[in-house]
Amino acid sequence: MGLVANIRMVLHREGRRVAKRRSYLALLTLLPAVAFVVFGLLFIHPVTGLPIALLDSDNTPTSRTLASMVDATEGVDILYNVTNAAEGERLMRQGKSYAMLIIPKGFERSLLGGAEAVVSLYNSGVNLTTNGVLERDVQSAVRSFSVGAQLQQLEAQGLSPDEAMAMAMPVVFDRHVLFNPELDYAAYLAPVFMAMTLLIFAVMTTIYAVGSELKEGSAREWLDAAGGSMWRAIVGKLALPTVVMWLWGGVMFFVLFVLLGVPIRGNLWMLALATMAFIVSYEAVAVVFVVLFDNMRLALSVGGGYSVLSFSFSGVTFPAMAMYAPMRVAGNIFPFTFYMRIYVDLALRGVPVGYVLRDVAMMLLFLLLPLMALPRLKKMCVDEKFWGKI
Repeated sequence: MGLVANIRMVLHREGRRVAKRRSYLALLTLLPAVAFVVFGLLFIHPVTGLPIALLDSDNTPTSRTLASMVDATEGVDILYNVTNAAEGERLMRQGKSYAMLIIPKGFERSLLGGAEAVVSLYNSGVNLTTNGVLERDVQSAVRSFSVGAQLQQLEAQGLSPDEAMAMAMPVVFDRHVLFNPELDYAAYLAPVFMAMTLLIFAVMTTIYAVGSELKEGSAREWLDAAGGSMWRAIVGKLALPTVVMWLWGGVMFFVLFVLLGVPIRGNLWMLALATMAFIVSYEAVAVVFVVLFDNMRLALSVGGGYSVLSFSFSGVTFPAMAMYAPMRVAGNIFPFTFYMRIYVDLALRGVPVGYVLRDVAMMLLFLLLPLMALPRLKKMCVDEKFWGKI
């Protein structure tokens, strides 16, 4: 029997196995669908109107003007007016308020007298995203208020508006955000979480597909369907999960680029091909876990841990260039590191295709791992002592 016939026979057999096993079918369909719906709903609305508490101990027209400027920002909503710091702290501990803005007594007098006027913002520090939005908007409002107050003082001294502006802001900071000008967290965080979801299901599905053959004692039948060729058996078995996961990658693109409006400035087809390389690289690692541990439950546990660690070492939350050298090197054992680099380059930066080919090649190198493990996997398929383990 030829190559194509062997792979087709294994593929048909795998299709019947998927149809008969609810857990297998759920891994391929229901659970990814739920995950993508959750992330879509999580990021479909921007982070706006975060409730904070205001402690205005000065209670003057000037302090009320500052408070109204802070409240007018997109990300902040002054929902609570408190009379003391303990009340504001209680609201933060209860999760009703993300921060407390304190305008001290004597604020207007200090400002009009030319002395330093201090405004304090206390935030919880628990959620990095909300803290970033709060600090950005409050600082922007306070900075605008400060410049406005200084302009009024200088004009009151007889300076023209242009002269007052030159003295109030002698150095103008001209900022240009190149790749995420809206400073939208969805453009950066949503792809990270969705790609993590994709890789976790690719790993779990592969371990279940291969490991269940050994657990159920059907591995020899699987190998016979491939004409005794282990690599044909692997290709036929993983063809269906690979295509399904790639289609879920298409769903991920729809959620990101259509529903959430995340920009795609580079070549979408190259990103789609990189997604296929991303999926098969994690499937290759998952096959190795089955061979190494000879136990489906242990392989699933290790595979889950390996998948989650991808996030920490990828440089997504902490820049790779600032990591200790051993940590930076360790990031290369996770295909996720290369995939996120490709995503940022293609989707956000819009670089030419040639610049991402190296990272695609690095992901494809992971396909060499199961090739080295296939002889042992074949032995496990024909030797009954490896069967029946949970």
